[in-house]
Amino acid sequence: MSELLTVSGLNMYVRMMLESDVHLKRIRLRGEISNLTDHYRSGHIYMTLKDERSAVKAVMFAGSAKGLRFRPQDGMKVVIEGRVTLYEVTGSYQLIIDEMMPEGIGELTVAFEQLKAKLQKEGLFDTEHKKVLPLYPKRIGVITSPTGAAVQDILRILKRRYPIGEIVFQPVTVQGENAAPELTAAIKDFDRYGLADVIIIGRGGGSIEDLWAFNDEGLARAIYDCRIPVVSAVGHETDFTICDFVSDVRASTPSAGAELVSPEMEAMESNLLYYRQKLKSLMQQRLRFEKQRLETLKNAKVLRSPKDLVHFRRMRLDMLSSRLLSSYRQTVSKEQTRLKSTAAKLDALSPLKVLSRGYAIAQKDNRPLRSVKEADKDDVIDIILSDGTLKSRIIGRKETSYD
Repeated sequence: MSELLTVSGLNMYVRMMLESDVHLKRIRLRGEISNLTDHYRSGHIYMTLKDERSAVKAVMFAGSAKGLRFRPQDGMKVVIEGRVTLYEVTGSYQLIIDEMMPEGIGELTVAFEQLKAKLQKEGLFDTEHKKVLPLYPKRIGVITSPTGAAVQDILRILKRRYPIGEIVFQPVTVQGENAAPELTAAIKDFDRYGLADVIIIGRGGGSIEDLWAFNDEGLARAIYDCRIPVVSAVGHETDFTICDFVSDVRASTPSAGAELVSPEMEAMESNLLYYRQKLKSLMQQRLRFEKQRLETLKNAKVLRSPKDLVHFRRMRLDMLSSRLLSSYRQTVSKEQTRLKSTAAKLDALSPLKVLSRGYAIAQKDNRPLRSVKEADKDDVIDIILSDGTLKSRIIGRKETSYD
């Protein structure tokens, strides 16, 4: 009779058998990702790998996941390297993934396209955020390797085309693990301390691995936040990096970047000569005009005989004074006539005029009586005549009807 096992014991035994099998210790597997779960806190990535007929659960622990340069997604076809084991808690076997890469295209290409799509969606590439390069920068910042050919090309062109411009050089590593942090720090230092009017950042050409530091998300955000215009001069004309898309201007090569930020001295001197001659011509033309104007003024009658002008002004003043006085008299006469007419109308309507013809006004409590009904017997009223007032007492009243 066989030994009685526990479920845990069985699962442990099967796990040991799987992990001791030399064929299952290191396998390469092709499959499509589904049911992906990315635990950001722990860093572990859980998924199912499947083909047309079967599926197997898999996990990529945080230590291995940190090395991924792209983000796994559902539906992505990948090639993995790892080992087979058994998860004792559920009794299901699974894959532990050590390495993973997209099938058919490189890992870096996928990572590049994913980051490009992400930043583009956030608006970091929008043209309205692009800054205009200064026409005549006083200080030109250069961020690149001190040992590469790119820095020699940039410095040579700047000194030839624009020797009056000050070059502020920040040497950095442009390839390898430390490249992206150094490039990012350099951009932030230029921005923080205002070290230049325009910045060239770049390096010579290379493979996608060589240029990968310029695809760093932190560098892209530093360039976007930088208040100084940034020219990306990375690689050759056919090379594109995230740095190219987020910068204010993209140059096809480091040499082209130097030409973009530097006005050519010969062209500047030619322009200065042109404007100098144009200014001289305009000044001569203005002098001729002013001389002619001065000659005209010199021959003017007012300068040759100023007394005539004074006499003419006096005659005009006398004429205006006479016209003003005549107008004043006419206005006064007209207003006097209007005043007399108005006074006559008022006199005709005056109550005193009526009283002088034998009429009287009866008042009670300083208010005129318009009807006999407004006064009662024994009321004291005032009778106003033309030469005074009588105090009277009502002894009776009689109403008269004119109907």
